[in-house]
Amino acid sequence: MRFCGKKYYLVQRKIIYLINPISGTQGKSSLKELIGRKTKEQGIEFDILHTNAEGNYHFLKSKIKKERITDVVICGGDGTVSAVAAALTGEEINIGIIPMGSGNGLAFAAKIPSQPTKALDIIFKGTASFVDGFYINDQFSCMLCGIGFDAAVAHDFAKQKRRGLQTYIKVSAINFFKAKAYPFEITSEKNTFHTDAFFISIANSNQFGNNFTIAPQASLSDGLLDIVIVKKMSRFMLPFSILGQVAGVNSLQDINDYASKKNIFYFQTKELTINNPQQAPVHIDGDPKNSAVSFSIRVVPKAIRLIQP
Repeated sequence: MRFCGKKYYLVQRKIIYLINPISGTQGKSSLKELIGRKTKEQGIEFDILHTNAEGNYHFLKSKIKKERITDVVICGGDGTVSAVAAALTGEEINIGIIPMGSGNGLAFAAKIPSQPTKALDIIFKGTASFVDGFYINDQFSCMLCGIGFDAAVAHDFAKQKRRGLQTYIKVSAINFFKAKAYPFEITSEKNTFHTDAFFISIANSNQFGNNFTIAPQASLSDGLLDIVIVKKMSRFMLPFSILGQVAGVNSLQDINDYASKKNIFYFQTKELTINNPQQAPVHIDGDPKNSAVSFSIRVVPKAIRLIQP
């Protein structure tokens, strides 16, 4: 037996560490040494592999079965975590994170520390419990998808030679001055409405990353998606409205209140469709993706088992 509830029983752990050699801003050679030393101290068998640029991790399934792997630990950012989780959804495997990206939204939402030594302690001593994910069209997301302004930032950020928070802030500021509102048609289980918005966030995690919260009420395991629609407003009001959302000033609303005069509409749902006639840019877990004229979005309860404090 590998897993029962939140504990390991009668099993010898075997870990695969996946290291993204280019994510974030931190070096990786010292991380390999730290992983090797700490894991050997625990008497746990392990292997270290590199992530791949294509984001294809389906080979892991056969390796997990053949070698009886119990845990896959991702040393990278949200994009890498999302790609690995997509390949392992529904598999009997525990997933851990050593945050090495620029934002680390899923890790921080799960209260996994950014320091590699402390994150490793969670891998060794934490518990694995189910968290949700969701699909946007046929692409899996374990954290957050954005359509509009924040996706434009993600597209420009991906082109930068230097990563990190300072670069992200710079790119965000540049995009702020050229931001525009896009027309959207939103269909949920209850109704359909139209809106012009600077961006829409579909959130399973509560944040963009770096503890910058966009959906304060979001839970990783409640079976619901938090939808944040930042409506068209004056550019002067835009940063104040977003800061109010980040601060938790805006309470959750009923979807039938979509016509309210509030600048931000914040609600929860299990699924929705977003028609996007102007093909506003899109990102999934921080990685830029090709846009589409329509997005079908649905939550996947208990998608993966994440090792958490």
